[in-house]
This record gives sequence, structure tokens and C-alpha cells, in this order.
Amino acid sequence: MKNFLDGIRVLDFTQYISGPYCTKLFATLGAEVLKIEKPGTGDPLRHQPPFANNINSPETGAWFLYLNTSKKSICIDLKTTEGRDTILKLIPNIDLIIENFSPGTMNKLGLDYKTMSAINPAIVMTSISNYGQNGPYSDWKATELNLYASGGLMKITGEPDNYPLKEGAPLAQLGCGQNAFVASLGATMLAEDTGVGQYIDISIAEYGTNVMENAFMQYSYSGVEYTRVGNRGYGRAAWGIYPCADGFVGIISGPDHRWSEFASIMEREELSDPKYGTRSGRLEYADEIDALMLPWLIENKKEDIFKAGQEHGLGFAYVSTISDILEMEQLVDRSYFIEIEHPIAGNLLYPGMPIKTDLDKWIYSRSPLLGEDTKPTLSKYIPMTEQSIEEGITKGYLQ
Repeated sequence: MKNFLDGIRVLDFTQYISGPYCTKLFATLGAEVLKIEKPGTGDPLRHQPPFANNINSPETGAWFLYLNTSKKSICIDLKTTEGRDTILKLIPNIDLIIENFSPGTMNKLGLDYKTMSAINPAIVMTSISNYGQNGPYSDWKATELNLYASGGLMKITGEPDNYPLKEGAPLAQLGCGQNAFVASLGATMLAEDTGVGQYIDISIAEYGTNVMENAFMQYSYSGVEYTRVGNRGYGRAAWGIYPCADGFVGIISGPDHRWSEFASIMEREELSDPKYGTRSGRLEYADEIDALMLPWLIENKKEDIFKAGQEHGLGFAYVSTISDILEMEQLVDRSYFIEIEHPIAGNLLYPGMPIKTDLDKWIYSRSPLLGEDTKPTLSKYIPMTEQSIEEGITKGYLQ
């Protein structure tokens, strides 16, 4: 039985987070992803901690292990004439190219879209960069901190009277990887129908801006900036994150007509006061409500609070630790986690695909060892003889 993207072949020039997450989605859905890496070192993410089992190795970096499952590793030095020529010989067999070098790098390497499409007119090429391929910021350097800030998300994250905060996870890069996946898949499907490829330009910073629709709409119709409200949703009490006996919980009190039920859960008769029963009241008297809620919350554990709210049909939850997530009965029941064996990193649990279908179509295999697929891939798709591959390894442009 074929996988969802069976038959699609991706040439992957990406590194770090945004690009590898995009190509990970392709690989898990069944596309053949050929990850091009620099001989000797590979993707810099291979060398970024933490390392599995405290083994400091290019094969054990946790981020690399997660973002590069189900791919193949081919080591080619793109800065050599021989390396460039090897890539160009692969192009007739490629449907999609994804890269996230600095803008202009592919042009300097002689591997730009114009060159590639001259060889294969149906090829699609997607470039992911910090600010886009053109414009006054296109050459600027950035980290997740810069991207989260310049995209606008940092402005609305944090407590109202304190500094803006960044997300704990690289949201801008992972979200951009999803955008790149959707755009690239759509363009590849169109190319299959028309025989004509296209070039796609994806900006990580623009992803951050794109998900600020509430802030933009508010400003567009009122001229009022969307401000930080901290853990209070919309500034109201009983709509946010609160401490409890063993961690933190998320409390959503629900619509106004459910307020009396909410007050009964908290076991505080004072909360039944009608002045707290409306959204405007919970905004005006937010500090009073919080003070009345906290004693009950502090006395109870997060899972008990979660279940108490859910049993009354209210949107309570708890802030999960990684240990909580791994043991969560909902995820375990849905067989969400995947165990993958790696010859150096060992057996590790990985998050599964965030999609469920009636058919088991996902491809889960370990991340590749550096250069382990160079020989079989080049002999299959160019084809290069074993002797010529060995000569390339000796010269250093292959590994």
C-alpha cells in the first residue's frame, strides 16, 4: 500500500530548525527526502545539545534526531565544482528542492532556481529565510529571539507591566516550516498536473506577523494597540493560568450562565455574588476574584482540578510537564508516541504525527548517520559507479 506522498522526491538543503521541520513532514508522509550535508560536519544542528545518553556525537543531538527522522543523508561539498556538478546530475530525478541558506547563497553556488528549472522545468524550489529573499532586511541575521520580536508576537506576550517575553519553543521557525510544507506540497501537486514548477519564497518573520490576526484586526478598526495581558485572557479573572498544590492549571470559567456552577467548584460562596457573574464584572473585579479562587486552588492538585472542571463541562486543564505528557492517558490510549531505535543514540520515544487517519500511512525511521546514504543514492539516481564515488570521497567532495 502506497504512502500519502509516495513517489515524491525532495532534495533537502536545509539545516537547523525551520527547513528540517518542513522536510520532516514530507518524509513522515512518505516522500523520499535526500538531505544534503557538508562532509565532515553535516547539519550544524547535529552538534547542538542536549545529546542522547550524554554522548557528545554528531549522531546524538536531540534536536537533530527529532527533526530528521525518515530522511537520507548524502554528503556533498557544494563549494566544489565536482560537488555542484553532482547535484545538477540529480536534478532530473527531483520533484522539489527546499533550502534555507542565507538569501543569495544558492545563486553563488550555481544552484539557483533558474539553473535547476532549465534542467527540470517541473521542479519546485522553496527558499526559507529570516526576512525573505528581497527587501531591505533580506540580508540581516536573526535568531528565534529576533524573529519572534520583529514579527510582533513578543509585543503581546508577557505581563502588562513587565518586559515582553519570548516563547519557550522556537514557534516562529516551526510554524514557518509548516507554512513551507503546505506551500511546497501545493506547488508540487500543481507541477504534477501542468509540468511547470515554481519558486516559493517563505519568510520566518512573516509567519510571526501572520498569526497576529487579532492584534491587527483590533488596530485596524480601533487604532488601539493589542497589549500584553499576562496570564489573564482578555484581562479577565477566571480565564488564565493559576498556581495549585503541585504546579499550575488553566482555568476557563465558561459562559456567564455557568458562573454559579464555577463558584460551587471553588467552594467559595462569595464568588456567587452577581457582580462577578458577567464578563465585564470579571474584568472590573479581577483581583478580588483571584483572591477568592486561590485558597481552593492552592489546596488541590492539578489533575484533580482538571477533572473537577471537566466533570462540570468547564474548560479546565493543567500545565503539563514532559513527564506528564509521556504518561498522559489520552496520548497513550491513542498510541501517540513512537519508539525508534538508533545505533548510537539508542531507543528513544518521539512525538508521533499530529494527524490520525483510517490508514496507517506514516513513515517512522531513525535519523540518518552522517553520509550513510551517499553511495546508494548517487549510484541509483545519477548513476555513479562505485569507483567514481570512491574517487569523490578521496578528493573530499563526497563522504
